[in-house]
Amino acid sequence: MRARKLWISVILFSLSLAVFPARADLVILQYHHISDATPPSTSTSVSLFQAQLDMIRELDIDVVDLATATQSIFSGNQPTGRRVAITFDDAYESVYNQAAGILRERSLPYTIFVDTAAIGSHGYMTWEQLRELTEQDGASVANHTAGHGHLVRRPDETQNDWKQRINHSLDTAQATLEKQLAASLPLFAYPYGEFDEALESEVAARGWFGFGQQSGAVGPLSGKTRLPRFPMANAYGQLNGLKDKLYSKVFPVDASELPDGIIAANPPTLTLPASEAIQPEKLTCFASGMGRIDFEATDEKIIVKAPKPFNSRRFRYNCTHPAEDGSFYWLSQQWLDLSQPED
Repeated sequence: MRARKLWISVILFSLSLAVFPARADLVILQYHHISDATPPSTSTSVSLFQAQLDMIRELDIDVVDLATATQSIFSGNQPTGRRVAITFDDAYESVYNQAAGILRERSLPYTIFVDTAAIGSHGYMTWEQLRELTEQDGASVANHTAGHGHLVRRPDETQNDWKQRINHSLDTAQATLEKQLAASLPLFAYPYGEFDEALESEVAARGWFGFGQQSGAVGPLSGKTRLPRFPMANAYGQLNGLKDKLYSKVFPVDASELPDGIIAANPPTLTLPASEAIQPEKLTCFASGMGRIDFEATDEKIIVKAPKPFNSRRFRYNCTHPAEDGSFYWLSQQWLDLSQPED
């Protein structure tokens, strides 16, 4: 049954290319700080941020509202032109002090995923500042929990305790956004980009779209509760690789066929279907901290596995495959090792 579903996904993808050859998928950019004085791993310098926006303009890519663009994809109304959405996680004050003015001058929409418990704390925006951005700039705000905790069930946590913790974090944040900003968008960003199938089910039950921190584009084959975003911090947002990311397409595998991110073995194994849409000789895969890695290919499947175990809580396999127009199909599989401590 699984093999049959895989081939159906490939056939549907091939048909979509034939009917919509100019289709372009949605690319979502993820930021935290826009500053030259905040932690480098989560910061984008002001000059780099401006240069990224300049490149988007030079490439004639439309900057679109995240909620509208995401909903259009899954309602069957996906436009053909290239589009990008801009997002910020956590509502840091540098977004208000630096990014907002730059975006205002260019009349560009953006979305702020808000940790409601942090608002008003040192380094974060206030409710008044968020209200100003939503009322004057047209920025949108969405749920990033109340407290920014790790949401995947812990090994020593009961199902009931986990459910209570999740319900409080997700629903308190949504209620606070509605009270403070009259905001109730069905958008949710996972703290640390961590999620598993159980957490996805909680997000889906609320009718929300879920956004991670794994890279890739968003299209009809994407999972509604595991939508990728390209991190744009200094280390990942440099201009020499930005065009490929902005032009990227959804990898031709239905997200429902991808594994849960919780690893059962280290290193984990990612299995992809072999088909005309995925040709092994054109596929390139990478592993976090290891660079390019080899994979095995048969007539029926492609098996991706790192050569050695990982020693971090979060890591990824990234695979790219050239598309017909010179862009790349892009897949990022997020993995989570629960034996490693939380940040």
